[in-house]
Amino acid sequence: MSGASDGHAAGRHRRTVIVLSGVVLGMIALTAASVPLYRIFCQVTGYDGTPQRAEVIPDQTFDREVKVRFNADTDPNLPWRFRPEQHFVDVKVGENKLVFYSAENNSGQPVTGQAVFNVTPAKAGAYFTKVECFCFTEQTLQAGQKVDMPVSFFIDPAFMDDANMKDVTSITLSYTFYNQNQEAGGKTAAVQ
Repeated sequence: MSGASDGHAAGRHRRTVIVLSGVVLGMIALTAASVPLYRIFCQVTGYDGTPQRAEVIPDQTFDREVKVRFNADTDPNLPWRFRPEQHFVDVKVGENKLVFYSAENNSGQPVTGQAVFNVTPAKAGAYFTKVECFCFTEQTLQAGQKVDMPVSFFIDPAFMDDANMKDVTSITLSYTFYNQNQEAGGKTAAVQ
């Protein structure tokens, strides 16, 4: 009888180990998916100052102007000079604006970068809408190459209906470029 009892206990332990292993694997999968899921959530809702994306420009423009400032940062591991071509523009709500940033690869080899972005104040992120932006794709610059990168944007007319936006007179669009040729551990990967 002891043998049957030991077999039953071993079966329960095995099931417990399988269930716990499944839970651990599920947690690992959720952790791996959390960054992309958070990014999608922010892009859809404008949460945490994430600008929206649009295919169509509004057909209504308002007289209210907002000063849009531009900021550029570069990861120390990216050998680029990255900056806005203008420090600010005044834009009417609903008006489409086109501005440029410039980037120059100061290294002797091709380097790929990817920009991340946000808007401050964060509450304006739901209304700051990009039509075209270099940040949507990776950018590869050849050795010594300099490029102008366009950003087409507007402030959604719904901005006018939100009482929380009444005090917003200035919005800052900020980009940080990161090196996409990085391996884990911070070393630059060999460029093929």
